[in-house]
Amino acid sequence: MSASTADQPLAGLRVVEVSTFVAAPLGGMTLAQLGAEVVRVDPLGGAADHTRWPLAESGTSLYWAGLNKAKRSVAVDLRSAAGQELVTRLIADSGPGGGIVLTNSVGRGWLGYPALADRRPDVIHLQIEGHPDGSAAVDYTVNAELGFPLLTGPAGHADPVNHVLPAWDIACGLYAAIGLLGAERRRARTGEGSALAVALSDVALATAGNLGFLAEAELGQPRPRLGNYLYGGFGRDFTARDGTRFMLVTLTARHWRDLVAATGLAEPVTALEKALGVDLAEEGDRYECRELLAALLDRWFADHAGTEVSEVLGRTSVLWTVYRSVAELVGSDEVRANPMMRVVDQPGVGHHLAPGSPIRAGERTVARAPVLGEHTDTVLAGWLGLTDPEIRELHDRGVIRSAPREG
Repeated sequence: MSASTADQPLAGLRVVEVSTFVAAPLGGMTLAQLGAEVVRVDPLGGAADHTRWPLAESGTSLYWAGLNKAKRSVAVDLRSAAGQELVTRLIADSGPGGGIVLTNSVGRGWLGYPALADRRPDVIHLQIEGHPDGSAAVDYTVNAELGFPLLTGPAGHADPVNHVLPAWDIACGLYAAIGLLGAERRRARTGEGSALAVALSDVALATAGNLGFLAEAELGQPRPRLGNYLYGGFGRDFTARDGTRFMLVTLTARHWRDLVAATGLAEPVTALEKALGVDLAEEGDRYECRELLAALLDRWFADHAGTEVSEVLGRTSVLWTVYRSVAELVGSDEVRANPMMRVVDQPGVGHHLAPGSPIRAGERTVARAPVLGEHTDTVLAGWLGLTDPEIRELHDRGVIRSAPREG
């Protein structure tokens, strides 16, 4: 354990992660970036996500590298009895801070809670599932089941519109991390282990319920498609004279007053309030009048260049930003100056910006992702106390594999 890791909130915690795709790897990385020693166990040659797009020119997965930062990597023949026993030992014999498993692997009884609890009664096991009945699901299918693609897109559009952000995977991974920490706190108090499970579809369903989507539909108030309008308030995209595109949001009465004053629209806005009998300081009234208000602001934006708009809005409390591409984002000064970001030298990728934990807990460091099998020998020696001859024997039998030595 390095000095910087020892100062982190989760220092001393040992987690074995057997996972693929987004939710489980994100949960493990969340713990690792807060100081836990997370060992990702993969089959020889890598799991299904090891070569998932996007790829660097070398063929190295940027996706895999992004979701496995700060972890250690062990490559094991998970189909062999010897490999399964080795992983079981990593879980059962990993010391007082260990015995924690995070997985979305299915159909492996030896990796399930009952089998592991026989070897270590205080084991903490969290299983990520697609559906709570154990059937498969991914973010795209769960999102479609919940109806969100039929709420996304422009008004009047008939077809479903998927979005690119795997929101349910992200939420599920963070729930998994919280669940493990909660179980570990309970174990510290009682000495008892835990069997936990979280289903991707349940995470999505709970979030839809928590945000009121389910209740409004049940009460006969289905939400319409609104394009880029803000639901229940006033916000939308606008285009300046030179083509610069802005996203603008007013959530409070102060936001609205500042926007009206800054754009010089007090007179037409007052006339609109009198004509319609509304109070546009009220969020609901702004929502009901959104198209009329947008028409007024469309003209104002069209009369001003992007720099002028930025100067005007910058002097107000209004929430706004300029639309930009990911390429523009990564090249921006604020991203490169963000202390969460560091340049890492990722094997197969080279030097590039990568984020550490967004949680500020003392000095933040950013560790690159491991190469598949990079820490096989050191973890087996450090966690299990295997000798060099024992490790060589496992290599010779094809039970484990280490990353090729550079050079």
